[in-house]
Amino acid sequence: MIKKLAARVRQYKKNAIATPLFMVGEVAMEALIPLIMSWLIDRGIEAEGGDMGQILLYGGILLVTAFVSLFSGVMSGRMASIASAGFARNLRHDMYYTIQDYSFSNIDKFSTSSIITRLTTDVNNVQNAFQMILRMAVRAPLTLIFSMIMAMTINARISLVFLITLPILGLGIYTIMSRTHPIFRRVFKTYDRLNNVVQENLHGVRVVKSFVREDYEVQKFNAISGSIYKDFVHAEKNLAFMGPLMMVCIYTCTLLISWLGAKAIIASGNDPAVGMTTGQLMSLITYVIQILSSLMMVSMVFMMITMSRASAQRIVEVLDEQTDITSPKLPVTEVPDGSIEFDHVDFSYASRSERATLSDINLKIPSGAVVGILGGTGSGKSTLVQLIPRLYDVTEGAVRVGGIDTRAYDLTALRDGVAMVLQKNELFSGTIKDNLRWGNENATDEEIVEACKLAQADPFIQDFPDKYDTWIEQGGTNVSGGQKQRLCIARALLKKPKILILDDSTSAVDTRTDALIRAGFRSYIPDTTKLIIAQRVSSVMDADMIVVLDNGRVADVGTHEELLARCEIYREVHDSQTKGGQDDE
Repeated sequence: MIKKLAARVRQYKKNAIATPLFMVGEVAMEALIPLIMSWLIDRGIEAEGGDMGQILLYGGILLVTAFVSLFSGVMSGRMASIASAGFARNLRHDMYYTIQDYSFSNIDKFSTSSIITRLTTDVNNVQNAFQMILRMAVRAPLTLIFSMIMAMTINARISLVFLITLPILGLGIYTIMSRTHPIFRRVFKTYDRLNNVVQENLHGVRVVKSFVREDYEVQKFNAISGSIYKDFVHAEKNLAFMGPLMMVCIYTCTLLISWLGAKAIIASGNDPAVGMTTGQLMSLITYVIQILSSLMMVSMVFMMITMSRASAQRIVEVLDEQTDITSPKLPVTEVPDGSIEFDHVDFSYASRSERATLSDINLKIPSGAVVGILGGTGSGKSTLVQLIPRLYDVTEGAVRVGGIDTRAYDLTALRDGVAMVLQKNELFSGTIKDNLRWGNENATDEEIVEACKLAQADPFIQDFPDKYDTWIEQGGTNVSGGQKQRLCIARALLKKPKILILDDSTSAVDTRTDALIRAGFRSYIPDTTKLIIAQRVSSVMDADMIVVLDNGRVADVGTHEELLARCEIYREVHDSQTKGGQDDE
């Protein structure tokens, strides 16, 4: 895990290496300051009559030492900030690009809310830990070593007093960390649930308000938020013992050293050759405080590592996840035509699912055909068409496009040859032109207008003040459902695909507009295979062939007249719509 995270430092290695180098300078100067202070006291202030020359000399040295320490500290902090921010940037970059290669099943495994938490909260935690490791994880042991060496040179016997506190500190830190880590692991999983609730609420805000369910949503949010609060309070209560524990150790050591040092000064008469001087005692106290403070820094590093360890594991899970849909080593790079064949296809969303979503699907669709797909809710209509561009892979059997197994294609080439228009298609923030050029980034203004006319989108676009430069809000919230569907159809037409899939994508438009759109398809893309999933019989009755699905199986295939004569399911749907008048709405 550490190796995988460290590899993301990349171009910021120099900054990461420079941080501890500057830290060495800062710590070395801090270790010298108490020693110079003792010389100033013993050789200047405590000298007979006070030696102003010595005071000025050591005072000047102190000033230079403090300035060098300050400069080194500032540079160390600056380098650490650049390295940690760059490290977080690379992490987010690599995670985002890895996620772009995920198949739908990979995304289903993590959930959208969990991925967002890992890209934000978890990366921030690891960034803070990395910065602390660069600085404190280097500073603490250096301070400990330098201070111990300096303290030993003054009085080895008295300076060993701090060893009394080491077992107490070690046991305390271990106990606190072992209790805190599981809490943080639980907290970050709860964060996923919190993000999911917020995301669901914002996406469905119209439904929430129309059903007056704000109070219910607030209660749901408060329940999860309260769970996070309780876990953090529990963790902070454990961590709160760290400060008092350190203070007790520091003050105990200070008192013991002061007592032993004072006895040594009195016994020696302030003669360094015999015992200790006042300046040495002051320096020794400072060094022991530095030693214990460095141990406190170590505990803080452990605390930060404990908090970030769970985040680091979650980040590495995203980076390690391998998409289950990839291009082969020697892929086919061009789709020859729009013919489609389903050869004994079985599919289930989970490998251990008791019930297959699709079972033994056998279909042959010639290139350029118009194919209608009908079936009840849960019959597998959307799943069937998602297998064509390999959004999912078949569990058994094969799907062939242009006579070639879809698994033999380069993914980009295959998906460039297939355009999908979903019932709940997404529009992105940007102008209408920006959204339409998702279908063809090099499309001219004339091609855009032509595609919109065929999709019956041009009339309402012309009513906007800015026409094709009209700004679309995120998700297309400032256009109606029917307008959004027509824009998405125009976007697909600009792609000029070999296969066009319309997954109930005219459900929000009236029957006349639906008929005009289908007529436009026949004239504009006659060689493109068109698969139309629809709830209305009128949307598919003029298709070359109609596939009726029932519980994941093909119930029948034929023309409108053939199915009316022999398929009971199709006849029931037709009669319910035509006799019930639904088709005229």
